[in-house]
Amino acid sequence: MNEPTPTQATKAQRFLELHRSGQPLLLPNPWDVGSAVLLSTLGFDALATTSSGHAATLGRLDGEVTREEALAHAAAIAAATDLPVAADLENGFAEAPEAVADLVTAAIGTGLAGCSIEDSTGRDDDPVYDLAAARDRIAAAASAAHAGPVRLVLTARAENYLYGRTDLGDTIARLQAYQEAGADVLFAPGITSASDIRAVVTSVDRPVNVLARGDAPSVSELAELGVSRVSIGGAFAFAALSAVVDAATEFRDQGTYSYLDASRRGSAAAAKAFG
Repeated sequence: MNEPTPTQATKAQRFLELHRSGQPLLLPNPWDVGSAVLLSTLGFDALATTSSGHAATLGRLDGEVTREEALAHAAAIAAATDLPVAADLENGFAEAPEAVADLVTAAIGTGLAGCSIEDSTGRDDDPVYDLAAARDRIAAAASAAHAGPVRLVLTARAENYLYGRTDLGDTIARLQAYQEAGADVLFAPGITSASDIRAVVTSVDRPVNVLARGDAPSVSELAELGVSRVSIGGAFAFAALSAVVDAATEFRDQGTYSYLDASRRGSAAAAKAFG
């Protein structure tokens, strides 16, 4: 007997429940429908979109996708799997809090279980919103996320470290403000040292997400630090692109075909996932 398809509200509730301190949710980031379907067959409990990976599928860089494209992409990924799906909605594609709230309301209509909003401005000369404005934007997003029968899980992102502002005190103050504003999950991408991660986790009362990076602690070490979620951003998407570059370079320069071994493994995985 087939299991009933979970409702959006059920998936959103399940997504929040999967955030457990010391037992982090591993959240891979598919970049298209095919990768979403594939990852959903590999034992993961939830998925999240990646703005940089999605942009790459369109031949663009991160930050060059429009609001409408991001929402359509989120809807396609959410429809491709029964797993809870969260969306990277960048900085809300707007400045005014009410416009960010409108985006979150639209995101609920795509079938998502969660979404994230950044405090980045998109301006090179002033890359991060001041704290008061950033808090107002998260408060508006949280109100929209929690207003209806589907309680969307809102992740608030403090972007300091991605823009060279390695101020742990300010980053923690931002995360605390976003918690007070109603965010369900807190995220400061770019923080990688165990001591900094521990400081963040112990300074807030919400689940904390850490971005997997080469200099970050392992998943088991992050669990010991009390982290509740580990995501990878665009890493899988760009690993796939790297494999294409390597295969194409071999074909062009050596005229050999060793990449066919990996191709056969990929084809078998696709047949299993898509069949």
